Amino acid sequence: MRRRVVIHWGVSSFFGWGVYGLNLALHWSNDPAVEPLCSYPLRDDQIVVDPLKTRVLARFRAESEGLQGRLAGLSNRTVTADGPVLSALGNDFRTAPLRDELRLAGTPTVGVVFFEVPQLDAETVERAKALPFIVAGSTWNERILREYGVASVRTVIQGIDPTLFHPAPKAGLMPGRFLVFSGGKLELRKGQDLVLAAFRRFAERHSDAVLVTAWHSPWPQFARTVDVSGQAAPVVFGPNGKVDATAWAAANGIPADQFVDLGAVPNALIAPILREMDVALFPNRSEGGTNLVAMECMACGVPTILSANTGHLDLIQPDSCYPLAHQRPVSGPYAGVGTTPGWGESSVDEIVDRLEKAYSDQEDARRKGAGGAALMAARPWARTAAEMRDVVLSLI
Repeated sequence: MRRRVVIHWGVSSFFGWGVYGLNLALHWSNDPAVEPLCSYPLRDDQIVVDPLKTRVLARFRAESEGLQGRLAGLSNRTVTADGPVLSALGNDFRTAPLRDELRLAGTPTVGVVFFEVPQLDAETVERAKALPFIVAGSTWNERILREYGVASVRTVIQGIDPTLFHPAPKAGLMPGRFLVFSGGKLELRKGQDLVLAAFRRFAERHSDAVLVTAWHSPWPQFARTVDVSGQAAPVVFGPNGKVDATAWAAANGIPADQFVDLGAVPNALIAPILREMDVALFPNRSEGGTNLVAMECMACGVPTILSANTGHLDLIQPDSCYPLAHQRPVSGPYAGVGTTPGWGESSVDEIVDRLEKAYSDQEDARRKGAGGAALMAARPWARTAAEMRDVVLSLI
């Protein structure tokens, strides 16, 4: 008998949690042991997949709509599902209500967490200990939880879709240009201010360099946190309230012909774009997980520069990337973040040096790209889904 498992977060092709849920749903839809359903509405404008995958997801969609129908009209209570619930947790280890203080619990509830702030207060630790089991998105997360006395925890690394993200020939869409990719939700934690500061210096030396960005997210309000660092000019917003990445780059001294803003790109369409890149840059200050966008760049064979801190450490192996080894403790008005074992501040000088290495030694860059691709080939979503399934079934 297939056991029904509720994915208790939004499924989407446009942000990390959504891509995670979508790939669990795809793999579990053909799994004889578990049947997935989602507690959040499935929006057609948020899920971009091919017609065959749409067909595979048909039962998942129907079962999810059935669950959502049973929850319709309820509020101000906790509903307990007749089966396991994978529940997305925030930094405070709370689950967001579906609406109007309607919360969903499982039998059991399995918390899934990618927490970025390592200092956990007593109430947060108690909430973590009260959960039957927690799946952590990185070994860094698991280590911190165990240090706080949370024992029922296991690391499950996110995956990549190898049918999309793999080395392949470039189309050569921007011949003669050296393309530097930066992706991820725009916020202080992701370090886009460091990207701009370093790329400005790099671009002054190399007129063929182009910064290609995918910084859009459903939460533009978090972009204002970048201004705290003082490493870049204040973020620019358009009249629609969304980030104007091109204007922000210009405010930081980057010429228009050396900057491309990709906008919001669905996960299924980003791989051919990534393969056009000469290098990818992620000087992130903290990653609760392993940084899905960085994993996808590496899977495509793109030489990747990674800050050697937090969840990124799970991706850094000999010749898998260019690590940013110089990591200063982050202190100051960073949303309460303290020092070790906290966030890491990458050196702009070292970022520029790594960009120069990728630019000047293309043979070494190819080796780094091949090493990263080999590492990620062992991390398909099929493995992630199987590990998550095994966790759930072990608790029933």
